[in-house]
Amino acid sequence: MEQDPSKIRNIAIIAHVDHGKTTLVDGLLKQSHTFRDNQAEMEQDLIMDSGDQERERGITITAKITAVQHDDYRINIIDTPGHADFSGEVERTLNMADGCILIVDAQEGPMPQTKFVLSKALALELKPIVIINKIDKPASRIKEVEDELADLFLELAVHEDQLHYPVYYAVGRAGKAWDTPPTDPEADASLETIFKAIIEHVPAPKVELNKPFQMLVTALGRDNFKGKYAIGRISRGGIKPADSVAVIKRDGTIIKGKVNEVFMSRGVSRMEVSEGIAGDIVQLTGINDVKIGETIADAENPEALPAMEVEAPTIRIYLGPNTSPFKGLEGDFNTGRQLEERLNRELETNIGLRVESSGIGFLVSGRGELHLSVLIEAIRREGYEFEVGRPQVVTHEENGVTMEPVEEVIIEVPAEHVGAVQMELGARRANQKEQFTTSQGLTKLIYTMPTRALIGMRNQLLTKTKGTVIMNSLNDGYQPIGSALQQLRNGVLIAFENGIATPYSLSNAEERGEVFIEPAQKVYAGQIVGLNKRQEDMEINICKAKQLTNMRSSSSDGVVQLTPATIFSLEECLDFIENDELLEVTPKSLRLRKKELDPIKRKRLVK
Repeated sequence: MEQDPSKIRNIAIIAHVDHGKTTLVDGLLKQSHTFRDNQAEMEQDLIMDSGDQERERGITITAKITAVQHDDYRINIIDTPGHADFSGEVERTLNMADGCILIVDAQEGPMPQTKFVLSKALALELKPIVIINKIDKPASRIKEVEDELADLFLELAVHEDQLHYPVYYAVGRAGKAWDTPPTDPEADASLETIFKAIIEHVPAPKVELNKPFQMLVTALGRDNFKGKYAIGRISRGGIKPADSVAVIKRDGTIIKGKVNEVFMSRGVSRMEVSEGIAGDIVQLTGINDVKIGETIADAENPEALPAMEVEAPTIRIYLGPNTSPFKGLEGDFNTGRQLEERLNRELETNIGLRVESSGIGFLVSGRGELHLSVLIEAIRREGYEFEVGRPQVVTHEENGVTMEPVEEVIIEVPAEHVGAVQMELGARRANQKEQFTTSQGLTKLIYTMPTRALIGMRNQLLTKTKGTVIMNSLNDGYQPIGSALQQLRNGVLIAFENGIATPYSLSNAEERGEVFIEPAQKVYAGQIVGLNKRQEDMEINICKAKQLTNMRSSSSDGVVQLTPATIFSLEECLDFIENDELLEVTPKSLRLRKKELDPIKRKRLVK
């Protein structure tokens, strides 16, 4: 397929989480006739969210590249994640675009992640197109959102041209868009307006067709037939199957290679092409020894492109082979070597991640708890058994002073829960910057606080506000490390011996606190089985059966009534554990435990 660079448009779709990026991409794919009318994708929602966890959590985790043909134009679309935890995905993929579509919810307006992704896009001088989405919401406030966007652009614009941007109005779910606010959002419309906007406002890629081939690798793919795919936008020249190339590593060393095949995206599939030209996004096979951020160039003229830089990780977690008495019972892979191989594979594609050895395990650093918990869940589902420590912040030295990351935290909550929120944040040494009432009648609170004080806070706030809190955070730089935070959690109930939990013992445990174990569940000595009502830890026997006697009484044979056990999700387990505790993760179970299982050794450590 012969392609003219002036007919190529590369655009990234950016927004805060849940403002409708992936849903809008669905509409663009369907209305560009990318699929046949009888193809399954025409009935599907969130087509681009292909991963199991993406579908379960309802969020985009990895950036996806697709392409549609509109008249003579080839439009490459990059769907990016909305969570700050996956901002490494945003940073690496924005390099491929010449313009961006910023989607903003007509009710919520610009949110913290809107600010982050827009600042990145404007710094790269991408041409912005704004879409105010979900205008059919009963509480939509289009005029106020337009004013808030104008303020945001004024704050973030790198030069004056960026203050002039087109605004469109959409109901992404219904595949409708307008260039002026419609009087009736139910009226018939299509996304033709958006296609025209992309072609009109996004510049064609600036290219040098007649120079030697050069491409920065911004993503990697893999399948069992073709092996590794090196994905990126061609900066200059062209590439054909069987061309000889050079891979320029980060340290400057050069490895020769040969391209087997050249692919381009077409909807959710790949199509083989005879040539890729400057300005287009291609996928090359045959080059196995390449990583994200390295350059593939012409073999005769190997010149490197500037390596992409991503922001440093803020949260670190210990991840090591399982050392519990139940090791090897529920997983296929449980050795340190197997875990190391899996983490090294992850490093190839997960650009925001860092891994370093620590004893028998590893310190894995990422952008936030969600970033790390998605990784833990992915590894767990592949049959791995391992243990995880409490999340810690990543600090660094500046002029001999230890600096820790700080976050700006934006909380929206009904007025009746403001006191509970302020008490919780006060205990975590947060500084309140602002407080006001939004147009929806919610109270908006803005704080700055150390990242380490955020660990475990979301679940506490959800409990204290009956699930009504909306909380977002954004990295706000570094400050000298403060004093240690007090332990906000009570002590735990610890299993005294190996065995099977009995209803009789669990009913006794309920009198001491909140229980995490169900009857007939196997436990081991040192496993955490509940939360104590007091500040200190307590050992408890939950495997003891009721003694049988030959005496009968009116109450002795009564059925034990147990309160249902509290079952934590993976994120709740990570929030719960303290420094002397671990989380055992297997494909079937999540078990909380003490690092030191032996009670005598544990008491010595406390002294």
